[in-house]
Amino acid sequence: MKKTFSVIAVLAAIFMLFGCATAPRRDANAEYILTVLHTNDHHGSPLAKEGKGGLAERSTFIKSVRNTEKNVLVLDAGDMNAGTALSNMFDAEPDIRAYNKIGYDAVTLGNHEFDSTLKKLEKQISWSEFPWISANIKKGGSYFVKPYIIKDFEGFRVGIMGLTTLRTQVIAQPDKSLTFIDEIEAARKIVAELRNKKKCDIVIVVGHVGSIKESEDHITSLMVAESVPGIDLFIDGHSHAKFEKPIQVGSTYIVSANEWGKFMGKGRITVKNGKLTSFDWTPVEITTTAFSPDPEITALLQPYKEKADASLKEVVVKTAAEFEFGSKLSRKKEIALGDLISDAQTAYLASIGVPVDFAITNGGNIRTHLPEGDVTREDILTVLPFENRVYVVTLKGSDVVKLFDFIGTIPQGAGAFAQVSKEVNMTLNYDAGKIENVTIGGKPIDTSRSYKIAVNDYLAEGGDGYLVFTEAIETFNTSMLLSDVVIDYVQTLVQPIVPKTDGRIKIIGGMAL
Repeated sequence: MKKTFSVIAVLAAIFMLFGCATAPRRDANAEYILTVLHTNDHHGSPLAKEGKGGLAERSTFIKSVRNTEKNVLVLDAGDMNAGTALSNMFDAEPDIRAYNKIGYDAVTLGNHEFDSTLKKLEKQISWSEFPWISANIKKGGSYFVKPYIIKDFEGFRVGIMGLTTLRTQVIAQPDKSLTFIDEIEAARKIVAELRNKKKCDIVIVVGHVGSIKESEDHITSLMVAESVPGIDLFIDGHSHAKFEKPIQVGSTYIVSANEWGKFMGKGRITVKNGKLTSFDWTPVEITTTAFSPDPEITALLQPYKEKADASLKEVVVKTAAEFEFGSKLSRKKEIALGDLISDAQTAYLASIGVPVDFAITNGGNIRTHLPEGDVTREDILTVLPFENRVYVVTLKGSDVVKLFDFIGTIPQGAGAFAQVSKEVNMTLNYDAGKIENVTIGGKPIDTSRSYKIAVNDYLAEGGDGYLVFTEAIETFNTSMLLSDVVIDYVQTLVQPIVPKTDGRIKIIGGMAL
């Protein structure tokens, strides 16, 4: 009897010892601080541009926080891919290697992680020393990546789960072996598991979901927060939103840090007796003046940069003759270069399963000619130097009428002059001061339907007077650089390519050209 009691006592002691070791010890009267640093929509932007962003500069900021704060998490809400030539050329390897060196705790899968093949994504995951997370993507009945991670700190435990927008199935090309689960359904399941089974005190969702509704069926971060109790903090991506302060939905704080590493969110969670008692947050602008580049990250990126710089001299297409630009002809009439750039956008979007009705390029966005003969990557970047991204805007038919009415008022020679894709045919009658005979796909504009239009980000935001685009039913940022889209497109054409126009824009009156 004594032996039995002794064994039970020993087992109880062991259970108490190791049971307590699995959960953080807590002082009920103590306040604990967790600092959360976060980015989203990095989009292959490893280097600073115009003094903003840059992984080396970001690393310096993160190190400064880690040097002064005890408990720090570094998280990213997805879309590592689809960015600058430096990143795209190496399948985001320089970005991932830098994230490894920085010491990210977790990165959520964004929709642009599914733009290419599953093989490419699995290669990127294999390069990563941090976990990719998403609780609503499965492959063969199992989670494709970890649905969540758990971090223990002195006095509290944190559960961090990932969510990926279901819009990925529409705006990207996920492998058919992958199954996407409703974001709210997945969040309910995992939050309950983190709270009840894993005994997490703080639950953070790192979601590539978006705060701005893109379509009727788009579930936003605000909708998830409204529907799923138990989320303390929702770190959001996808909408590229620049928050000035958190949005609070019930007891959930929602934050987002813009795009391209230009900002990093810094949140401070106060935890007392296993509960969030306060939350302070600010977006920290990452600039080259505020944060000198981390030499380790600079050295890591340098070999990639050297190879990318050398690639600017790579010949990507041959032309049979010069694609003229002359005295800013892109602002005055249809030119072969305008046709080429507009058609490249419709071809790209068709290739990723997002077909559009037509494309518009503002003539002022085209800066010079393409030479006869060998055309390099650098030549195309000189034609399109602004690093514009390709957007898809959906307009009501009645707004498409307004769009072309506006195009008819643009003075010949203005930067807003519309170069269009081959689906459009129109007459600019400068004598009458209006546009005439507009057809899309060979048919007049149908005011009873909607139209999807490819434009650059500048126009999507209402630039050059195209304010009608700000009334869009839906807006989708592909995050692809227009220059990269053109480079990819010209390589699919029969070489050498012949500069020609097809009469899609007819002009009556106006300038003598």
